[in-house]
Amino acid sequence: MTTAREIMTPDVQCIGENETMARAARLMADLDVGALPICGEDGRLKGMLTDRDIVVKCLAEGGDPREAHAGSLAQGKPVTIGADDDIRDALTTMETHQVRRLPVIDGHDLVGMISQADVALALSATETGEAVREISRDDTDG
Repeated sequence: MTTAREIMTPDVQCIGENETMARAARLMADLDVGALPICGEDGRLKGMLTDRDIVVKCLAEGGDPREAHAGSLAQGKPVTIGADDDIRDALTTMETHQVRRLPVIDGHDLVGMISQADVALALSATETGEAVREISRDDTDG
């Protein structure tokens, strides 16, 4: 069994829930990533912020990314995977929630991130193809 810990990217950098979306955008550019975990004052994962969130949920709605806080988009319980869970569980979670990136937690601590590409490199082409199709499906098509 291959675990999430074995394929994850460790040392993930968070954006604080009280930091601005402009700061998050700068951090994404510096790190060359399209998503950041949002961490609370308590150090716990509060959600995920994507570059698309900044554009669609802030800029397009007239928000000021220099004023809007990352935590304003952290809604509900974040979708995660345990560090010692099988990567097939990670894949199932990605499919179920249609997410391309999955924070990896150990207890309550964020320890890494798994991307769709990480899983693809670890599984067969058939499993990967089916997963990509499920993750990318558009429920409005019927």
